[in-house]
Amino acid sequence: MQTNLTPALQNTTLGQEVDEILRKCVHCGFCAATCPTYQVLGDELDSPRGRIYLIKELAEGRGATLETQSHLDKCLTCRNCETTCPSGVQYGHLIDLGRHMIDEQVKRPVGQRLMRTALKKGLTSPLFPVAYKLGQSLRNFLPESIKRKVVARREAGVLPNVAHHPRQVILLAGCAQPGMLPSIDAATVRVLDRLGIGSKTIPGSGCCGALSFHLDDQDTGLKNMRANIDAWLPLIESGQVEGIVMNASGCGATVREYGHHLRHDVNYAAKAKLISDKVVDIAEIVAPIAAELKAHIDPNKLPQTSSFHPPCTLQHWQGLRPQSEKLFTDLGMSLAPFAETHLCCGSAGAYSVLQPDMATKLRDRKLGHIQKAKPDMILSSNIGCIGHLQSGTDTPVRHWVEVVDAALI
Repeated sequence: MQTNLTPALQNTTLGQEVDEILRKCVHCGFCAATCPTYQVLGDELDSPRGRIYLIKELAEGRGATLETQSHLDKCLTCRNCETTCPSGVQYGHLIDLGRHMIDEQVKRPVGQRLMRTALKKGLTSPLFPVAYKLGQSLRNFLPESIKRKVVARREAGVLPNVAHHPRQVILLAGCAQPGMLPSIDAATVRVLDRLGIGSKTIPGSGCCGALSFHLDDQDTGLKNMRANIDAWLPLIESGQVEGIVMNASGCGATVREYGHHLRHDVNYAAKAKLISDKVVDIAEIVAPIAAELKAHIDPNKLPQTSSFHPPCTLQHWQGLRPQSEKLFTDLGMSLAPFAETHLCCGSAGAYSVLQPDMATKLRDRKLGHIQKAKPDMILSSNIGCIGHLQSGTDTPVRHWVEVVDAALI
């Protein structure tokens, strides 16, 4: 793709990065075939190729309108197009740059600004777990439309004392997950304990930064990232912990990219890369010993048939889908395949709140394929996907680590 950047962008770091990515695109259109929004809307401007063209116009001094912003907003950032692209276009990084450019040039309507502020402040607030727990306690009395959005509470259960383990890892502290489903973190602690690994959250750490970063506030997102690095790095450098274990693939994908997001920060670039290199998904811990762990699993406590929904942040961002699925079969689980496993379910962080119509269409499309497989349970590995899918089905949706924890003898 040929480009003609504005003088203001030429010879700037932003301009050079945008230009480098744009020039890799050869307009082949393979990306459109795997783009969820294009599959639903059929609008070229809601395909990766179309959005790349819109970002090119922004970089060349044209196209800074609310309509342009709307097309960029509709992108789920699922990165399915990156998996498909034969030219290696780093679309995920480009859409971040494009959104940054458009947000600097186009002011959002008041309603949108208020909604985005409420989301980034509310979901990371200490009051969120309290409010969500209250909603769960009143769930049966809520209107059906709201009730569907509130996941039924699953208690954490008893946590073991894990301080004695020589091997120690860090768990993320700031996700919305502990407030919504504390059972996921608790199950992770117990499974790691059975593997001889202790786990803990670290004071001073919090949200991974993804929420603010993708809600027009990249500066706050970067501050979140720096705060986590400051909290985690001393323990890693001193050898007190061996790494950071993620059980929410969305957060894991973000922390793996700290090195990229802070690459221009002279004080944090090297630190961020070190942190990114120390991130592992819980599946990467369990998978190598899954066959051995099977001897400690009660098969009667496993679902007879389950379907695994691989989150986009697991399969397209991190490439961990094959390892996760092998883990399940090694543990003795029976997986029921279904169509379009590569397409996003519509959760995508705060997307399901900001783009409810598209999110619901994608959710129902996903569940329609899953229901044809007739599983007893739907498994996933990201809190957003779990809550979003559960809002559209009566089939239980669980994080796979909860299932393993419940089946351990």
